[in-house]
Amino acid sequence: MGNLPVNDAPQKKPTRIACIGECMVELSNISWDNAQAKLDVAGDTLNAAIYLARLLPKAGFEVSFLTRIGQDNISSQVLRRIEGEGIDTSYIGRDPDRNTGLYVINVDACGERTFTYWRSQSAAREMFSKMTPTLSDLGSFDVVFLSAITLAILPTNIRAALIAACGSARDLGRLVVFDSNYRPALWESAKVARQTIDKMWAHCSIALPSLDDERKLHSDLGPDDVLDRIAKFGVAEIVLKSASDGPLLWPRTAAVRYAMAKKVVDTTGAGDAFDAGYLAARLVGKDMITAAQRGHELALKVISRPGAVIPSI
Repeated sequence: MGNLPVNDAPQKKPTRIACIGECMVELSNISWDNAQAKLDVAGDTLNAAIYLARLLPKAGFEVSFLTRIGQDNISSQVLRRIEGEGIDTSYIGRDPDRNTGLYVINVDACGERTFTYWRSQSAAREMFSKMTPTLSDLGSFDVVFLSAITLAILPTNIRAALIAACGSARDLGRLVVFDSNYRPALWESAKVARQTIDKMWAHCSIALPSLDDERKLHSDLGPDDVLDRIAKFGVAEIVLKSASDGPLLWPRTAAVRYAMAKKVVDTTGAGDAFDAGYLAARLVGKDMITAAQRGHELALKVISRPGAVIPSI
């Protein structure tokens, strides 16, 4: 595993974090009767990037987002929104032939979300195939964070090259963090998804799976089975997200107590917020238990409001 680049005091050279993935226009909190909706920009790794930028001290850390977007006015607004969160956008490419995707959040009476997407022409699908961003850019970062959605939207050859680049980064002592966020519709098949995600486990430093996703890909697995399975790939630090029950940790620890949700409005972005809260705490030197508690607390705040990215609080 790569060493955690702990940065708990101001230094001349900041710890540089690359979050890689797709950003989209998000419509949430929709009221058809009043013809109203909440408009924002989101995407699993972008959500995590935003929360990381909010949580980490500016003097010691720099968060960058790596993707491609269009050259249209909407894409320009997306870029400004990301910049407004203090995120470095110099690795966001602009594509004249594609645009930025869009999705709508549908929420049931319990706050559980489903999504409707318009993303087939998303410029993010051309990441690492054209100029900005390039795979060589990863060498500039101390921490690389990506998800299974990042891998799923890429062509097969680019997907394989990105996984290999992550492995090289880890071998050089960089921290590679992977969330197996599984969206079946994005993959050629469940078999391809299983094979690809397993390859990525073998190339990451910190694994952030969820129990729901693991059960979709590997039926009848209990929490301990999931931890044992992923640990066999050589991952030294695993955090298994288990929704309201809170995460389980590897190496195993004594039982950890987590707060319960007081209000659930919209579960969108809960896992992304957890990832950011956990990683931010680890990067400033907190132990795994403290980091898991902080990630869980941030996730509870996020699910109490509509949309993936809540106002800064």
